[in-house]
Amino acid sequence: MTAPTTATTPPLAGLRVLDLATLFAGPLAATMLGDFGAEVIKVEHPRKPDPSRGHGPAKDGIGLWWKLLGRNKRTLTLDLSAPGGRDVLLRLAADTDVIVENFRPGTLERWGLGWEELRAVNPRLVLARVTGFGQKGPYAHRPGFGTLAEAMSGFAAVTGEPDGPPTLPPFGLADSIAALATAYAVMTALAGRDRTGAGQVVDMAIIEPILTVLGPQPLWYDQLGYVQPRTGNRSRNNAPRNTYRTADGHWVAVSTSAQSVAERVMRLVGRPELIEEPWFSAGSTRAEHADELDGAVGHWIARRTRDEAVDAFEKAEAAIAPIHDVRDVMEDPQYRALGTITEVDDPELGPLRMQNVLFRLSETPGAIRWAGRPHGADTDEILAELGLSAPAISALRDEGAL
Repeated sequence: MTAPTTATTPPLAGLRVLDLATLFAGPLAATMLGDFGAEVIKVEHPRKPDPSRGHGPAKDGIGLWWKLLGRNKRTLTLDLSAPGGRDVLLRLAADTDVIVENFRPGTLERWGLGWEELRAVNPRLVLARVTGFGQKGPYAHRPGFGTLAEAMSGFAAVTGEPDGPPTLPPFGLADSIAALATAYAVMTALAGRDRTGAGQVVDMAIIEPILTVLGPQPLWYDQLGYVQPRTGNRSRNNAPRNTYRTADGHWVAVSTSAQSVAERVMRLVGRPELIEEPWFSAGSTRAEHADELDGAVGHWIARRTRDEAVDAFEKAEAAIAPIHDVRDVMEDPQYRALGTITEVDDPELGPLRMQNVLFRLSETPGAIRWAGRPHGADTDEILAELGLSAPAISALRDEGAL
């Protein structure tokens, strides 16, 4: 399907966002705002573009990750450490609602662009500061990346096989969670501004949102001294819960978080007598018998193809899902029905298929208006809209500020 078009005004139309951030949490948060109508201006250093332009596979020398991360953003080059760049940023900030940045604490202040200077030109501004460790504390000035958050939060410690090493995800998990949290924090700050008329600073540490989504681990430790171990694909809270190989060499995942579903699964795989065992009545005690339950489910699934297993589980109203790689995702009928993957026309690469906007709104939907644009493609246009003359823009370029 193609990117949706609508005459309805998107919900964030009229909101201006300056994206000063790089790799990946801050820029992704700005992307999410742009997807629902915010005007997002991506500010990049003239000689050091956002590194995401060079991350991962490229086509014809054009980074594909940037096409996703940079969508719905106009691009402006600006050296914020140069006097001319600082002046332009302050002029932009005066008519901006949100700035997203991820410099190490103190960097903007060193350039004369700290909160006090920004608030002076725009008291209604929301400044979202996204860093690895936050704006204070003993680690605040360390380089911070999502990998470190995945390590420090406890995620890696509980991920992997019991006898294997702690395992890191092969993608930007902590960054993506922090991006979601940042977009939420920005909207919360803007709601507060609606009541008070004043902007504020959002202090987002990437190490924190991932800790939140890990669940009650701190509470368990505080109250019980319990430290969650690595359990592979199993769970200490229910069973059977694992991945199982099918007769045609595919894999499926089964979950039995609900007692009724666990009972349906055991009837389906021909082991109804296990339901009568005293330990079967609770997820935690079923987990103590995971070997027996996994053996029953795994044996049944191993004698059927993926489609046969999925169809049988669906008819039994039991929970199963095929384990997809990206090829399967692109063809899955449920994703097709939701429009999860959409097509965007790009002047550089032609039609591109990528993830659609994050959620569907019935009355004011979001849309992908364009994919990531070339470095600095909109610089002159944005500065002209700011009131700068052609000679003034040339002077900034000669200074190295653009």
